Amino acid sequence: MLNYTDIGTGPALLIAHGLFGSARNWGVIAKRLSDTRRVISVDMRNHGDSPRFDSNGYVDMAGDLAEIITHLGAPMDVLGHSMGGKTAMTLAVTQPDLVRSLIIGDIAPVNYAHTQMHLVQAMQAIDLGTITRRSDAIAQMDVLGVDPAVQPFLLQSLDVKNNGWKLNLDVLGAQMPAIIGFPDLNGTYGGPTLFLSGAQSDYVLPEHRELIKPLFPHARFAKIPGAGHWLHADKPREFEASARVFLDAVQAKLA
Repeated sequence: MLNYTDIGTGPALLIAHGLFGSARNWGVIAKRLSDTRRVISVDMRNHGDSPRFDSNGYVDMAGDLAEIITHLGAPMDVLGHSMGGKTAMTLAVTQPDLVRSLIIGDIAPVNYAHTQMHLVQAMQAIDLGTITRRSDAIAQMDVLGVDPAVQPFLLQSLDVKNNGWKLNLDVLGAQMPAIIGFPDLNGTYGGPTLFLSGAQSDYVLPEHRELIKPLFPHARFAKIPGAGHWLHADKPREFEASARVFLDAVQAKLA
């Protein structure tokens, strides 16, 4: 079973992070939302402290989320960002009874050319034997040409004490075509769905709506001004507020 954190009480919200992330990345937002609900944040497979597998495909990852929800109590609201968003979509379409509502952070059910192999290769190229502090890794990332804006995010998965990454980089690299792709799904998810995007991101485009609507007929769309693909990190307060308004409206209809 996936590693997870579980805080708060009330209607349950499951958070699934994106590629190279972890439950820890969502700690602040999870804590804020836990004032009115139970928030479960997972480390996805091959990330953080969760088990390592040879696959990182969406059907398998959706199965991981289904196991958590079934174990802790279905249904749940599900929030997924990027890779986690594609996983959440796959779960909702294939096992809709487990999902009360859906928030998808800056991703569409499409195949992308946004490969992240350069980041996998950069992390693999770092000489971990010479790392005694994070600044040592930063220096090597600078030489490798890693965007300084991305470095702090990647370094959250660096285990300096144990000279390793809390990422299964070999599998993530091998599975990159599956990660940037999306499975062919038969079915629909008819529950409340919010596609929440960064206004400065190009991951969710107007032409994607014709692919989204058949899978998610009740999908609504919103953008956060000034935010890019990592919208929850760029504009955490605005992201939290948007998620809260949507979730509160879902709960009010069920009351």
